Amino acid sequence: MVFFGYMVFSIALGLLADRYGRWKILLLSFLWGAYFSLLTSFAPSYIWFVFLRTMVGGGVSGHAQGLIIKTEFLPTKYRGYMLPLSQVFWLAGSLLIIGLASVVNPTIGWRWLIRIASIPGIILILVFKFIPESARYNVSTGNTAAALATLRRIAEINRATMPEGVLQEPPKERRGRFKDLIHPKYLRTTLQIWIIWLGIAFAYYGVILASAELLERDLSCGSTAPLGEEDPGPASEESRSPCHCRPFGPSAYQTMIISTAGEIALNPVNILGINFLGRRLSLCITMGCTALFFLLLNICTSSAGMTGFLFMLRALVSANFNTIYIYTAEVYPTTMRALGMGTSGSLCRVGAMVAPFISQVLMSASFLGALCLFSSVCVVCAISAFTLPIETKGRALQVCIATLGAPA
Repeated sequence: MVFFGYMVFSIALGLLADRYGRWKILLLSFLWGAYFSLLTSFAPSYIWFVFLRTMVGGGVSGHAQGLIIKTEFLPTKYRGYMLPLSQVFWLAGSLLIIGLASVVNPTIGWRWLIRIASIPGIILILVFKFIPESARYNVSTGNTAAALATLRRIAEINRATMPEGVLQEPPKERRGRFKDLIHPKYLRTTLQIWIIWLGIAFAYYGVILASAELLERDLSCGSTAPLGEEDPGPASEESRSPCHCRPFGPSAYQTMIISTAGEIALNPVNILGINFLGRRLSLCITMGCTALFFLLLNICTSSAGMTGFLFMLRALVSANFNTIYIYTAEVYPTTMRALGMGTSGSLCRVGAMVAPFISQVLMSASFLGALCLFSSVCVVCAISAFTLPIETKGRALQVCIATLGAPA
């Protein structure tokens, strides 16, 4: 339901960000996410829990505006290096929540886990006054005075001198319009980006959930007992559960930490790839390798071997997300950049919502069938990435549709 909330609100917040500013929507999304996250920890029933987590997803969908602000401030030659480094902070958060869960869940319960996990978001709200609105966005709206004030502040902080010249206003265009996404110059690009986002999320959350299933249900090679035949005890809750779930033990959390750490393993290679091979070819290669490693999960191996495969898969799917985030933020002009990211994020969550049915349902019935499906989707994404009509490596950010000379 978190993904459903993200899917529904991602488009709306992207549209609002293009029309009213990235900073306002980013602040709103943090306030929204922190508020409903805290409320979740007091949910009196399962229905309330589901509703509140859906609202949390809606708030989280606006966090992409932070990446857009960063993209619009960075010079062209540094975008391919600095944007992927954001993955380090994503990794830190992922490792932190797994570590917290291993300590908090068995002792004081999931409600306190949610409360503790809400603290960083609340702290970030307090430092929003130090985050400026995108100067590029202000220029696109004709507010050059605000853009100049932001640039002067940045120059002062960096003890640099403002370059000579004036900021030129682009041709006036309406911002945040859906029809611009399917404008002849962007129609093919938009459709292929949507396919890639959906497929990458499907593979990313498929890996995460498959990791949990392999640990929880012991589906890996070497398990001789069919699913559900273990007897946890005569009157235990597990024996009455149709899910046959077992709480994670220390070894399970350890394996999750190792596989999650894999998300940063290929970051240096990913940075080199997108800067020297380009965004399209780099994404095509990592998606192809993701397809291969999904199939390798079917190889009969030890627990250490399975952990190694999961480690590489997490590294590859993370590299895929890195590249498509950068490409999407770069390919659209300022007048619809947030909407383009919002619609892509919405399609992304469709893939994320489908992934559990494959990782947790189909995988139980046909392990190889589920792996082949994940692999096939990755192949389709690799082809779509390779045939994208625009390469954004070394390409200046477009301000509006009128500034793009060649059709897409």
